[in-house]
Amino acid sequence: MTKNVMIVGVGGQGSLLASKLLGRLLLNEGYDVKVSEVHGMSQRGGSVVTYVRYGEKVYSPIIDKGEADFIVSFEQLEAARYLEYLRPDGRVVTNIQKIDPMPVITGAMPYPENLIGKMEAKGFAVDALDCLALAEQAGSAKAVNIVLMGRLSKYFDIASEKWERAIEECVPQKFLDLNKKAFALGKTA
Repeated sequence: MTKNVMIVGVGGQGSLLASKLLGRLLLNEGYDVKVSEVHGMSQRGGSVVTYVRYGEKVYSPIIDKGEADFIVSFEQLEAARYLEYLRPDGRVVTNIQKIDPMPVITGAMPYPENLIGKMEAKGFAVDALDCLALAEQAGSAKAVNIVLMGRLSKYFDIASEKWERAIEECVPQKFLDLNKKAFALGKTA
């Protein structure tokens, strides 16, 4: 059976590395894996979506509405924006950080209040944590993506050592310790 992970965020946050890391891990586990290209405005500030699909045989990289097993989100509003893609028994793994989109920046709209509470009230399983604080604790605000992967790993029956090997295969040597620490903090927070 094919499993589907949507990674959603804002350009410049590292969603590409997150999807590359997840894809590498799953390939190493022997799955057929399809990782979509980035959809959206990948420059800093625009909404970005990548799909990671894996299973015995995967024919398309695209995830349709109601098919995502996980939505991994770098920002609350992005999680809320893509909820219709989540399966009824799916899970949202999200950073609690708020990044104002252009309508909020220009004053045309307020940032929606209590998004995590609203998602939970609609019956969605939400695992929300302060990934930015954990990334900073690991040594860099840029490690939010790896903190999120650490959190996601709690829901996979794949040993931490295998996730760390995938990190080693995707991250430059000089950032390895920082990223391994970020992963561990996300997993255990």
